[in-house]
Amino acid sequence: MRGHLPDENPGFVGRRTELERVSAALAEHRLVTVTGVGGVGKTRLALRAAHRAAELYPDGAWWTDLTPLDGDRLLVALVADSVDLFDHTPGMATTGLCRRLAEDRLLLVLDSCEHLAEPCARLVTELLAAAPGLTVLATSRRPLGVAGERVVALDPLPPAGGDALELLRRAAGEEFTAAGPAGEICVRLEGIPLALELAAAQIRLQGAEAVRDQLGTRFDAPPSARFDLLAHTERVWPSRHQTLRAAIGWSHELSAPLERLLWARLSVFRGPFDLASATAVCIGGPLNRATLPGALDGLVRASVVRPPDAGGRLRMLDTIRAYGATWLDRAGETAAVADRHAAHFRGLARRGETEWHGARQLRWYRTVDAHHTDLRTALDRLLRTDPDAALDLIGSVAFAWSCRGRLREARDGLEQALLLSGARGRSRARALWALGVTLVLQGEFGPAQEVSERCAREARYTEYTEGAEGPRHMEGPRHTEGTGGTEYSEGADGVRRTADHGRPGDLTLDAAALAGLLALTTGRPMAAHVVVGHVLDAARGGPADSAARLRCHLVGVFALTGLGRLGEARDRALALRALCEELDEHWTRTALEYQLALTGLLEGDPASAAGHARAMLAGTRGLGASLGVALGLDVLATALAAAGDGARAADVSGTGEAYWRSTGQPRRGLPGLRALHEKYTDTARATIGEPAYEEIFVRALTGLPQDGLDRALGDPRQT
Repeated sequence: MRGHLPDENPGFVGRRTELERVSAALAEHRLVTVTGVGGVGKTRLALRAAHRAAELYPDGAWWTDLTPLDGDRLLVALVADSVDLFDHTPGMATTGLCRRLAEDRLLLVLDSCEHLAEPCARLVTELLAAAPGLTVLATSRRPLGVAGERVVALDPLPPAGGDALELLRRAAGEEFTAAGPAGEICVRLEGIPLALELAAAQIRLQGAEAVRDQLGTRFDAPPSARFDLLAHTERVWPSRHQTLRAAIGWSHELSAPLERLLWARLSVFRGPFDLASATAVCIGGPLNRATLPGALDGLVRASVVRPPDAGGRLRMLDTIRAYGATWLDRAGETAAVADRHAAHFRGLARRGETEWHGARQLRWYRTVDAHHTDLRTALDRLLRTDPDAALDLIGSVAFAWSCRGRLREARDGLEQALLLSGARGRSRARALWALGVTLVLQGEFGPAQEVSERCAREARYTEYTEGAEGPRHMEGPRHTEGTGGTEYSEGADGVRRTADHGRPGDLTLDAAALAGLLALTTGRPMAAHVVVGHVLDAARGGPADSAARLRCHLVGVFALTGLGRLGEARDRALALRALCEELDEHWTRTALEYQLALTGLLEGDPASAAGHARAMLAGTRGLGASLGVALGLDVLATALAAAGDGARAADVSGTGEAYWRSTGQPRRGLPGLRALHEKYTDTARATIGEPAYEEIFVRALTGLPQDGLDRALGDPRQT
């Protein structure tokens, strides 16, 4: 089935009537919003309703969790990513999203809209107007206010009913009767699911009778005496319903002092976090490396922090995180912890960049992807507080983001940081290089040319001027933070940071690789050959010495292919591929497989081309690179058509078209491949007949793209 929905929470209880109301509303209305107070179960109900309705939508049900967003700047990008529209388009993001959904019949779920209600309302209005087959299911503490919206208000579970007691029983792992203390707990907590889960965690620790007595003592007291309630919290705790706030406050009071301190500091994380990140960001004072793990275990036992997933990542529900944030603010630590968070993820980004060249590339690529939300949060913080550090962070991760398909986010962050930061040197040169690559991948060749020239100038300045005199600012006093001597010398990672006695360093090599990439994609292979050849001739070392050298050699191989020097190109590609295998380097290896497939086609060896194309597809799938998958499917379809297998060529080509649509842009690729693809596609159509070709093509286009990719990677004898 198409689409993506998270797995359902096994703790879903009751809600039969509410589920029927949502299902009926979805059948009649294009926008349905489930409203209710925090912790009442809006997300669980929407998820259950989406799973139930998914089969009614030919193009699937798709889930977007909006809680990581701290503003609307990346709202459209997040929604686009959630429906597999990878952010390659250079134009208005909303336009690309509308185009992606225009002809589809799908269900889009927007979870937790309350903090972005107005931007969500504007976006939903545009999407519904552009996509007649779209239905939107939203959850929010208040309606979106869009014309035609059907609101389904969700109340707590009946406190004296069986569903509240069943939820408590499942969460606590004990059997209860309605006449006992558990029934009283349900009434005290007014049937609010999140409050009941917190109580269940305490039941596991203390027993039902102790929990009942504590709730009775606290909840019967005047509100001002229950807990140290904070002022101005109506956005999180609606004045009409303070029970959940009181229940969370009770859990807070029962937590040990170190647990409360950790709870507050963990609120800075917007996405899932692991123990290492929690330790780096939250230690200080009595919380240290020895005491933090125990405090974290205590919060997990109390259901304040969700247990770790298969990858070891933990998280807090947004309502509980917001409560912790108020305590962090009251303690006067908000800015300090946010700065530590930003510094930690800046460091993670820099380590990821360092590890890009070598055996840990894939691990760090996935690490950067897993921490994407908090890297973005850190970037937003640094753009406000330290633009030079922001430039360093985005320059470290932008290439990985672009490889993953997050081109719009990479471009947005790079352009903002380059505008706000006055720093010159390695960070600026690296950011300009990453921006140039992003623009080329978006097809923005004019702006890419201008950025490429700026990148080359900054590289020369850094390696030939700053390397001798030290780093400078574009304006104002000399800037030294993070750019000391070791930044521009031979590092422990083996990467050369500056020129060696007048020889080009890695910044100049990457600037040349960018200029060569731009020349290749605009049909000028000789220019690409000259620019990278000139720099490589002047530089010392071999391809394995750094990622920049490897990228230059890669561009050189493609240039030889474009010049028709196929034997030389193939030999160099095979040598580089062997080197990549020795290094366990993945990204360059997949690009080389693409080049070898293209060479096979040009040499009239479609079987060899198909083998290399499948190797490329396996690599790009492992990297999650949608654009690479689309390119690989094109070359594989071309090879199959050249071999006379018209039916499989049609199937692979249809799947390729589905992936191209997910990138939000028309088919791209090197000029030589585009011409071959058109030529052999016409041959395949003629071989099996236009009607048969179209039928297979459309079936693959409208089927599950992943299934089509599996077929493309399968046994060539399969049909």
